[in-house]
Amino acid sequence: MRRLLLILLVPVVLATVVGALLLYPFGKEQKTGADVGLTQIPVRAVVTAIVDGGCGENCIAVTVKMTDGDAAGQSVPVAFQKQLAAPTFTVGDEVVLSYSGQQPQLAESYRLVDFQRGWPLALLAVLFALAVLLLGRWHGLAALGALVLSFVVLVLFVLPAIIAGESPLTVAVVGAGLIMFIVLYLTHGISARTSTAVLGTLVSLALIGVLGALFSYFARLTGLDDETTSLIALLGTPIDTRGLLLAGAIIGALGVLDDVTVTQTSAVWELRRANASLSWRELFTAGSRIGRDHMSSVVNTLVMAYAGAALPLLLAFSLSGRSLAEILTAEQVAQEIVRTLVGSIGLVAAVPITTALAAFVASRQDVPDAEPVAVAVAEPVVEPEPAPSASGRIEGHLFDPAKGPWERPKRPAAPAGGRRRRAEPGRTGSSGSR
Repeated sequence: MRRLLLILLVPVVLATVVGALLLYPFGKEQKTGADVGLTQIPVRAVVTAIVDGGCGENCIAVTVKMTDGDAAGQSVPVAFQKQLAAPTFTVGDEVVLSYSGQQPQLAESYRLVDFQRGWPLALLAVLFALAVLLLGRWHGLAALGALVLSFVVLVLFVLPAIIAGESPLTVAVVGAGLIMFIVLYLTHGISARTSTAVLGTLVSLALIGVLGALFSYFARLTGLDDETTSLIALLGTPIDTRGLLLAGAIIGALGVLDDVTVTQTSAVWELRRANASLSWRELFTAGSRIGRDHMSSVVNTLVMAYAGAALPLLLAFSLSGRSLAEILTAEQVAQEIVRTLVGSIGLVAAVPITTALAAFVASRQDVPDAEPVAVAVAEPVVEPEPAPSASGRIEGHLFDPAKGPWERPKRPAAPAGGRRRRAEPGRTGSSGSR
């Protein structure tokens, strides 16, 4: 069975590694910053004073002291327009300025654009890591390491490859394969159980990719929204926007797919350990019952995740006065629907696919012997015999509710005529033998 798993997985691993090497933009320098028209430079500062109306009507003069940049330590007043959607600043706020790169002493060279959020985000990340380590211990440490490596794959491979002009869908498939192998094997170890979960994840990802490509084509989705349009303008080169849409669907569903496949595989293995006589069909049936309960919650999780991300968009469309059908078929909403439903279909399909694979592999695996459990044997405690009471009764632990308290047997009564004499030596017990 291990040989079969190796035959199935080794080609996939090699294809993923070769694909990553072919898609990575070796030797290509990507233009950034001013080279692509982004001339604004972020500068950190602290708000020291606020004057309402100090720069005209509906305008606030915010005096800031810069902590870095070409004019670090200097204070300049920055005009800020009062709007309904504008943030509110107070003295002492740590803010971010946008510097045009010319004449750092002039207030006109700066714009107030954002708050600094380094410390709160760092504290939240520390709390998250502590929670994972306290609950998972060594497994939690492995999970954190896998999370960091997943982020490294996204930042150092997926993003540069797409920006360099490679197919977003191909890059997403290869990147998802790298992340899957790293996360599953690092977190759960190299074993037949983990390899089965990897196979289930691969098949489900392939299904998501095929369905996403088909329905994006049939629904005439272009993938063009405000962010994508701005990206194309910055790059100055064409990009497959529909492929970018599908890439987001694959990467977004990967994390939930890992959860489903690992859970199903572990459930089947534990069923096999509990009853080694279960056949492939019985393991599949029992594992599917577990998977149905898990599936309903996972699908709802994915739908709510996409709905939460698109909540401002949904609010904007709800105020447009358009019908529900028009809102649902609009480009920006329709692409979220396709992404959600395609990902959900992949999750639903992952349950029977992974359960069938796990049942097939587990039914042909030797069941490990249960580890002996050390049982502490307490030394017997010798209790003192209860003392007899004045009435000749012994109460306490010898009391049986069904029979009543135990009583000491009474001595036989003395015969009539006086006290019985002790037999003398040489005499029989009968008086007639004298």
